[in-house]
Order: sequence, then structure tokens, then C-alpha cells
Amino acid sequence: MPAQAQLSHTADLRIDAGWIVPVQPAGLVLAGHSLLVNAGRIAAILPCDAADAWTCRERVSLPGHVLIPGLVNLHTHAAMTLLRGYADDLPLMDWLQHHIWPAEQHHASHDFVRDGTLLACLEMLRGGITCFNDMYFFAEGAVAAAVQAGLRIAAGLILVDFPTGYAADPDGYLQKGLALRDAWLEHPLVNFCLAPHAPYTVSDASLEKIMTYAEQIDLPVHIHLHETTDELRQSREQYRVRPLARLKSLGLLSPGLIAVHGVHLNDMEIGWLGSHGCHVAHCPASNLKLGSGIAPVAKLLAEGVNVGLGTDGAASNNRLDLFGEMRLAALLAKGITSNPAALPAARALEMATLNGARALGLDREIGSLEVGKQADIVAVDLAQAGSQPCYDPLSDLVYSVGRDQVSHVWVGGQPRVEAGLCLSLDSGDILRTAARWRGAISRG
Repeated sequence: MPAQAQLSHTADLRIDAGWIVPVQPAGLVLAGHSLLVNAGRIAAILPCDAADAWTCRERVSLPGHVLIPGLVNLHTHAAMTLLRGYADDLPLMDWLQHHIWPAEQHHASHDFVRDGTLLACLEMLRGGITCFNDMYFFAEGAVAAAVQAGLRIAAGLILVDFPTGYAADPDGYLQKGLALRDAWLEHPLVNFCLAPHAPYTVSDASLEKIMTYAEQIDLPVHIHLHETTDELRQSREQYRVRPLARLKSLGLLSPGLIAVHGVHLNDMEIGWLGSHGCHVAHCPASNLKLGSGIAPVAKLLAEGVNVGLGTDGAASNNRLDLFGEMRLAALLAKGITSNPAALPAARALEMATLNGARALGLDREIGSLEVGKQADIVAVDLAQAGSQPCYDPLSDLVYSVGRDQVSHVWVGGQPRVEAGLCLSLDSGDILRTAARWRGAISRG
């Protein structure tokens, strides 16, 4: 059981919960425990009677709830909430080339990104997501929105080889991204990734620059990879190899690589990812909706690949809902392997929390409820019809619970959601702004 972190028996916050699922150690469920927070970090996790020895400034009693770590959305395009439902039921390249990219070319701007990311943050916070790994243009707008909301962000320093309203060439993307990183380097909620969009939009020369910067400033590399069979065909035609082999030849396979999707991987490629310590962001709902396929998650895990969960953007999902992704990931893994134990509930929850933090290099700070870590905490109400009777809270979290059962969220010990209401954002203003964007985008 987690131990007391300090000799002083004082804390800022005490949360008494029906259960605590700390994620680490794996599979542990603590009944009738209290979690104590001091100076934004977890100070102790104790049986409730032992916690009575502590003097706490605030006490929250949640006897029908389970506490879990804040969820980590390992891949999204937050600003694209403003394109939710804009072009549905289309294959990926048709969706991108004939609908999404033209809309972005016309509308993407700092204001679009800030407003879309605020809408995404409202949705994510109310669904228990406390950290997200983003990839989009005008990342300064996303960072500002995340900080306003009080979420953690890993902002992607995006790079593509074609001009947009954001930058004219690869060097322009990199210069803007690195300047943004320098400006926010010391902020406790803000981290960064290098984010070359995909092998089909980024040249070898640009990928080599990405590798150089990744090594120099120690940033993860976040890239779409092996999402569709069409992507593989194009790569073979243009480069004579599959995309992952191309990245391998350029030296990009490393513990800093976050490969998004990884749907179409053969056994040799899965072995490369495992032996090089790479990570995969599994986005099951988006992969199904776009008809891309089903990632071989069980094989990836068996080869030691760290697999986290992402929602992708709301334009291709259409929900930023990690509870839904957990359930879907677990069921797909069971179905595709004909093995009901292929992805158990504890592993699915770990994918949505600690594995995502690990991919971002943040696992010493977030991803599990452990003494000394940041107090990123989510309370889920299990005393509802859809999760009763409760025999196993861990099982309920993955197979029964909906994101609407999130009642409280803390980030760094600060309350962000209370009784289902977001405290850090004006939801009415955000929804009115989204309606204005809908009108502008509908007009073309």
C-alpha cells in the first residue's frame, strides 16, 4: 500500500473515497481509503481511519465513487472540435484532401485554434482527461487555451512540407514551433513534442531535421504512422519501402517515437518498435470510423511496446472520450484474437493513464496515484444504475462506466470539475463561440 510521503500530518485536501485505483501497482483496488494532497502533490494514501490523524484544510467525501489518475489523451487534434461532423463517412484521404484540408486552408487561424481547443478542453475535462498530446497548426492558440482551462498539454510543433496559413516551408514551421517552446518552457502545465504530420506529408530532409532537433532538445516525436493501406502503397511507390522502414533508415526509431495508429504493422515491424523502445498511440474509434482497420494491440503489448490511448480529433471520432476508447480497445483486442484475456480491464486503464504519461516522458509526474506525484485525480460516480451492483470497480471503469459519471477532477491538486460542472471555463461562452464558427464554416 502507498506510504506517507512526509512526517508532517497536514494537507491541503483530503478525499475520502469508496475505492481508489492507483494504477500502480497494476490491478490494485483500495477500498475505504483516503487520498491526501499537499502543495499540489499526493502526500499519502491511507485507510480512512488512519487519515483521521491528519489535519486538512478541505475534506471531500465521495463514498460511492472511485478515484483514478487523470486520463492522458495520447493523440488528438483539439482545435478540430470545430469540424465535428463536418465531413463524415468518408475514407481518410478523401476526407482529408477534399474536405478537411480545404476547410482548414480557409479557416485555420490563431482564433480558430484557441476557440476549438477551449471547446475540446471543456469536453475533455468533463470526461476525466487531464493531459492531452496535441498536433495542429497555430499551437500557440492551443497552449493558451489549455492553460486557461487548467489542463496539461503536450503541444505538437507541427511540420508539413507544404505551405499553409501558419508557415510557408518546413523551416518556418520549425522556427515558429521552437520559439513557442522557448516562450512556455517553464510553465508547469505545458510540454512539447515535435510533430511531423505523417510520412506522406514530410520529406526525408525534413525528417532528418526533426531527428536532429529531437536529439538536441530531448523532445518526443509524434507522427501518424501505418494508418491505412493506401499510405503503405504510396510509400512503396515513392520510396520503395514501407513507412516504418523508411523512418528506421533515417534513425527515427527510438524511445522518443510516438507512432500514432499503427494499424497495419507486420510482425517484423512490431519487433522493431519493441526493440527500439517506441510507443504507439492507439485510436480505436477513429480507426473504425475511417475504415482504417484494427491495430494489433495484443501483439504490440506482447513485444513490449508501450501502447497508450488517443481519441484522435473530433472531426474523425467524433468524441473526445477516453472511457469509450478504453472499452472499445479492450473489446477489439478480445475479438480480433479470440482471447477474452487479451486486454484485461487493468491493462486498458493503464493504457489510458500511465502508458500515455510514459510515452510523453511524464510518468514520474502523472499517470498513477502515487505518493509524490502530481495530484491529477478523477472521481467517478459508481452509485448509478449503469454501474450497479458493483462487484469490481476496476472492471466497471472499463466495461460499464460512461464519461458522464465523472463528478470531480483535480489537476495538480486544483479543482477543475466539481459535481459535473467545469470550474475553470465558461461553458456558455464557449458554446456560443462554437455556434458562430459553425455558421462561418457552413458558409464556406
